[in-house]
Amino acid sequence: MIATEAYRAVIATPLGRIGIRMVDEAVSELDYLPVDAPELPPADAATQTVVAQLQAYFHDSRTPFTVALAFGGTAFQQRAWKALRTIPPGTVLTYGELAARLGTAARAIGGACRSNPIPIFIPCHRVVARQGLGGYAGAVSGDSLGIKRWLLRHEGVDGLVA
Repeated sequence: MIATEAYRAVIATPLGRIGIRMVDEAVSELDYLPVDAPELPPADAATQTVVAQLQAYFHDSRTPFTVALAFGGTAFQQRAWKALRTIPPGTVLTYGELAARLGTAARAIGGACRSNPIPIFIPCHRVVARQGLGGYAGAVSGDSLGIKRWLLRHEGVDGLVA
C-alpha cells in the first residue's frame, strides 16, 4: 500500500486513484496510485480547487485548467511542458511534430514527456508516436498505456487508441 501522507489529496477517478502534491497553492505533482490506495480528502481550499477542476475534466474533457502549477525541470523541459499545454483536448501531435515546433529532436520531446511531474494538467498524453501511441510514463502504478488510451478516448481521439 502507498503511504498517502505526502499528498494533499488522494482522489478516486475513472483512471483509479490520483495523488495530488502541492507547493503552497500550486500543483507540483500528480501520481497515479494503486486502486487500493486510501482516499484522502483535500487538505485546504487550493487543493479543493484542484480536485474540482480534475473532476470537471473527467466529466467534460474540454474544461480548462486554471490552477497554478509549480514544477522544476530544466529550461528545455519547461519549454516543452509549456508547449504541451497549448495542445487542445482532442488533438494529438507526434513527437516529431512537437520537436519541429521547438527546434529540437523527437527523443528530447519524449524525454520531457517522460519527466512530466503533472500529467493531465501538462497533457503529455496528447503526444504520440508517428505510428501508434508511443509511451506514457505518468503512471506510478498500473497500465500506463491504458491510462494514455483512456485519456485520449475521453478527449475524443479514437483512431489511435484501439
